[in-house]
Amino acid sequence: MDEINRQKDPFIDSTFTTILVISDMALSKEFYVDKLGAKIHRAYGGDSLVIKLLDHWLLLVTGGEPTPDKPYTHFRPPVDTSSVAHSFTIRVQNCRDSYQLLRERGVNFITPPVTRGQEVRCFFPDPDGHLFEISEYRG
Repeated sequence: MDEINRQKDPFIDSTFTTILVISDMALSKEFYVDKLGAKIHRAYGGDSLVIKLLDHWLLLVTGGEPTPDKPYTHFRPPVDTSSVAHSFTIRVQNCRDSYQLLRERGVNFITPPVTRGQEVRCFFPDPDGHLFEISEYRG
């Protein structure tokens, strides 16, 4: 890509990573790698881990206090897991089969798959309560 195009769009050749604040790195690593099948890309001193889950980058970080580049921001895992500010959806070919596979790996679901119109879906939390959905669209 030439420099002129790069100046017009600074996001050329960039990737998008979601940061998830977690409370226990070992527990989260087991969940994301062993149960969901994420691949480890890089680890930083025990307090952060870059993983790739499907085609998405996640940076797992333990909580932390403000830093000079974010002076009023505290990183904390979810406190009230009954309220959700964001969630992740994984579109699958077969929700019931995916549900069964993940249950066999030890993932705890909120409910079994539910059919809602043309969609079959179910939800599960990670160890800190970040919400995930597996969803099958049957159009």
